[in-house]
Amino acid sequence: MSVFTPELLGSFDESVRTVNESRLLPPVLYTSEEFYEFERDAVFGRDWLCVGRVDEIPNPGDYMTISIADEPLLVTRDKDGAIKVLSNVCRHRGMVLAEGTGNVKSFLCQYHHWVYATDGRLIGCPEMDRAVGFDKSEIGLPSFKVEVWNGFIFTSFDAQAPPLAPSLAKAAEFLQNYHLDEAVTVDGGELRDLAWNWKVMLENFNDPYHASRLHGSLQTFAPSDMNDFPEWDDGDNAIFRVQHFTHPDGSFNPSQRALLPIFPHLTGEDRMRGSFMLLPPTLGLAVVPDQVAYFIIMPKGPGVIDIRIGYCLDRSAVEHPLFEYLFAQAKDGVNNFNVQDVHADEQVQKGLRSRFAPRGRYSWQEEPLRQFNRWLVSRYRRHWPEPAAGGNGASATARVRAAR
Repeated sequence: MSVFTPELLGSFDESVRTVNESRLLPPVLYTSEEFYEFERDAVFGRDWLCVGRVDEIPNPGDYMTISIADEPLLVTRDKDGAIKVLSNVCRHRGMVLAEGTGNVKSFLCQYHHWVYATDGRLIGCPEMDRAVGFDKSEIGLPSFKVEVWNGFIFTSFDAQAPPLAPSLAKAAEFLQNYHLDEAVTVDGGELRDLAWNWKVMLENFNDPYHASRLHGSLQTFAPSDMNDFPEWDDGDNAIFRVQHFTHPDGSFNPSQRALLPIFPHLTGEDRMRGSFMLLPPTLGLAVVPDQVAYFIIMPKGPGVIDIRIGYCLDRSAVEHPLFEYLFAQAKDGVNNFNVQDVHADEQVQKGLRSRFAPRGRYSWQEEPLRQFNRWLVSRYRRHWPEPAAGGNGASATARVRAAR
């Protein structure tokens, strides 16, 4: 039986009221393969997806690869220096074209040696001269919209997607003194095959309610009850909270103070606060005065994700003579939080699979979750599958898949 029932659609109302009246989204949204297939189209197939940072591909021919919701992508700089986001699937037999990162003059498919330029054009295809009606100029790699915001590269599979930047104006104002478009990116590695739904990750990331409780003494510089929640409006594509500190230059390590040089243009107010920001569905930013840690969420199914971690730092930090040692300590400090969050998220996903899984009520400190619900529910309602005549749920699922 399909999950796409009128009852499920109607139940979303309970998750988008004021925070003190709302409750968790239905647990099936976190566990159902059918609903994940719907989200691949309704969310990941239409919204802006973060795929990396500009300075990760600084030179013509540079590339990096990423896979989001089962879509292998190739992020490149072409020979003219333009950033491209391309399908990383050879147009011949569907082999993934490139892996990892590197610098190339062209992309060679190892299977049958079809060759693509760094802008996606097919420029070589051996022994295809007898194929009737075959024109290689018509068979390049699909290319997607690209927008750069604060040094982050975003793409959308929807050719009609509205510009991203206007929907991030509130977040941009908060971040303006960080000058992230000039920041240096440092790789933080990947966490693979994490056993929870992508929404569980984003909810935990921006939930201050757990901070003083789950993280305990690690979090005393930024307690749960010292958060402000900017108003969220329909059309906003950033959900964030302003986290106030008990002392200047708080940061994620046992000293609870910045280890690295802080961003030099921060005001006194900036140095007394940080932020956790969601740019759904793929990006989370953890903002403190000496670093902006970012997390790119890459779903692989309803109950598994990979996360790519990176750090945006001021250039003075990476030029510091003790940078290697200071950064190792700063990274270890973030990992102290990650270990606790990983365990919590695993256990939440297990609980959501229970027949007794709740639709719990929210604390006032979980306002960002209610805002995230609004962001999600607007997309669910907009793209909800039409039921087939006679209520055949399988047909509704087929419509979701056919829409991609």
